[in-house]
Amino acid sequence: MQILTHSRFGNGVRVGIVVAQFNEIVTEKLQQGAVSQLEKYGVADADITVASVPGALELPRIAQKLADSGKVDGIIALGAVIRGETSHYDYVCAETASGLARVSLDGPVPVMFGVLTTDNLDQAISRAGGKGGNKGADCADGLIEMINLEKQL
Repeated sequence: MQILTHSRFGNGVRVGIVVAQFNEIVTEKLQQGAVSQLEKYGVADADITVASVPGALELPRIAQKLADSGKVDGIIALGAVIRGETSHYDYVCAETASGLARVSLDGPVPVMFGVLTTDNLDQAISRAGGKGGNKGADCADGLIEMINLEKQL
C-alpha cells in the first residue's frame, strides 16, 4: 500500500491568482490573504501572477487561459457575488462555479474556488479577513496541498 501525504511546501511553486474587480472592497482582501499565505509556504513573489478581471463570470475564461499557458502550477480564483433583488445572483454563482470546476477538472492544473456567494456585504467582509477567516488564505492552503499531492501521482 502506498500512502500519499499532503505536504505543504511552496518553494518553486508558480501560482496564478485570478481576481474579480467587482466588489473590490472584498476581493482585494481575499487577494491579500491568498498572497500572504502563499508567502508563508515559501512561494516567491516573482512566482505569483495576478490577473484582474471585471467580474466573477470572467474568472473561468482567464483561469483557463492561465492554466493553458504553462506558466503556473495551480490557480486561485477569487470573487465576491452578493445577492441582490433579482435572479442575476443565481445565474452568476452557478455559471462561475461550473466554469471554474470545468477548468480544474479538464485542465492541466488545479483550480481553487475562492468565490464568496453571500446574502450581504457584511457576510462577504466576514469571510474576507473578518470573523469568518479569509477564504483567499484558505484557498492558498488548499492549492499548495493539491500541487504537492499531484506531484506524488
